[in-house]
Amino acid sequence: MGWCIRKASAADYEALRSLFEEGDALHREHLPHIFQRPQGPARGRDYVLGLIADPDVGLFVAQAEGQLVGLICVLVREAPAVPILVPRRYAVVDNLVVSEGFRREGIGRALMERAQAWAVAQGVEAIELNVWEFNRGAMAFYWQLGYQTASRKMSKRLENARE
Repeated sequence: MGWCIRKASAADYEALRSLFEEGDALHREHLPHIFQRPQGPARGRDYVLGLIADPDVGLFVAQAEGQLVGLICVLVREAPAVPILVPRRYAVVDNLVVSEGFRREGIGRALMERAQAWAVAQGVEAIELNVWEFNRGAMAFYWQLGYQTASRKMSKRLENARE
């Protein structure tokens, strides 16, 4: 099956909204105490068009059989001007979604490679991402691509915190 990776356009909004929802649903299922279903789209048209127009955002899609089957959103960031931090410019993979029926075909890898090429062109020195502990498949995928755990965010649910 043939597919291609390209930059997202305004005409992709409805398909992008659907792909974002697919990723959001996975997070709601596993982390309902953090993620909820919003009333209306989680990412409105203006927000998505803002991503597409922002020079510090790379929003790329995978297209197969005339439909969008994947997306990646990568953001350029600057380290805060805090004396202990080395000034640096880096990228963050904010979202990666491949539709369930199109997984394990190399689309996720191709999206990550496109994001990396874009990040290099932006002059960044590293790419970072966050992955939730429940998502073991994603962790294994990122390990295969050479990503390493740099930090660990931990949390503790408090009993009777909302009475």
